[in-house]
Amino acid sequence: MMQFLAPDGTFGVPKEYAQYGELVDALTIEDLTKFYRDMARIRRFDIEAIALQRQGQLGLWVPAIGQEGAQIGSGYGVGPNDHIFPSYREHGVAITHGVELMSILKMMRGVNHGGWNPEETRFHLYAIVLGSQVLHAVGYAMGVKFDGLVGTGDKDKDLAVISYFGDGATAEGDVSESLLFAAINDSPIVFFVQNNQWAISAPVEKQTKVPLYRRGEGFGVSGMRVDGNDVLACYAATKFHMDQARAGHGPYLIEALTYRVGAHTTSDDPTKYRSEEEVEYWKARDPIIRFEKFLRRQGVADDFFEEVKHAGDELAAQIRAETFALPTPPLENIFHNVYSDEHPDIERQKAWLQAYEQQMGGHE
Repeated sequence: MMQFLAPDGTFGVPKEYAQYGELVDALTIEDLTKFYRDMARIRRFDIEAIALQRQGQLGLWVPAIGQEGAQIGSGYGVGPNDHIFPSYREHGVAITHGVELMSILKMMRGVNHGGWNPEETRFHLYAIVLGSQVLHAVGYAMGVKFDGLVGTGDKDKDLAVISYFGDGATAEGDVSESLLFAAINDSPIVFFVQNNQWAISAPVEKQTKVPLYRRGEGFGVSGMRVDGNDVLACYAATKFHMDQARAGHGPYLIEALTYRVGAHTTSDDPTKYRSEEEVEYWKARDPIIRFEKFLRRQGVADDFFEEVKHAGDELAAQIRAETFALPTPPLENIFHNVYSDEHPDIERQKAWLQAYEQQMGGHE
């Protein structure tokens, strides 16, 4: 496993990873503080979103607490022309590419189905169906190659694709098909697996007999494992292999070993299937605390961390006010866009709901 930052914040580049370490050496203090600022920002946003869901303001929330290092690091490793195909937990990746946080909350409230423009942000819409986005990503990457937008050496023209998915999704047939098509077409794509140890209530040891970074070998896709709680390792691995894909060297798979500290979603109770000792073990490896220790060793002073905390409080107040001001989406919206044409089952369900609402005297 490639790791540059130990849990105590000490930094070191093993010689076998020197070429990755060079990418970290090129980062400025402004880059490093930007990483921390966004990690802290998305953590604060996540905490507030959970509270909003508990208060009935969101239909559902998908926490990413504990995975900030993997998401912010890899997100900034993606190039300015590259396209990103997320699953449904990549809030940290989203903010590295200009997605407004309220767009995610509106989606979870049911106001829209994803309010950002993928052509502007290059961050495609969330995919709830496990693994479906990986097929979409490979198809896009195949198209990129067919259009001659890879390996030209023109940094304003070449682009690659990255797809995010979790350890549970690796068991989906969609992912295996994606690995196969990417390999045989030598597609410019990086598969980024956030192994957060749990596919809802199934631990990773019940999902696979081999490390996930080796999942692509049988299809012809090489891979590596990185410490997913090390933001610098995630940045370097992603940037290096996105550059490689963009230059025409084909697909690659990165497994970021991290941990889902919270629930799978706000509909889940993780205390039913995992121990408190396990959670505490991973909390001691928290990516934000680890990076703060590193930054303090670089001379970053208390004022910066106080400023970040204050900005987080302001963000929480802002999104809280904006969420409470959002309209309540009509219940009838659940019937829209299920089928392209009218469907008798949908019409029967819609009629039942209308009758129920009339019987109950309407709803607000």
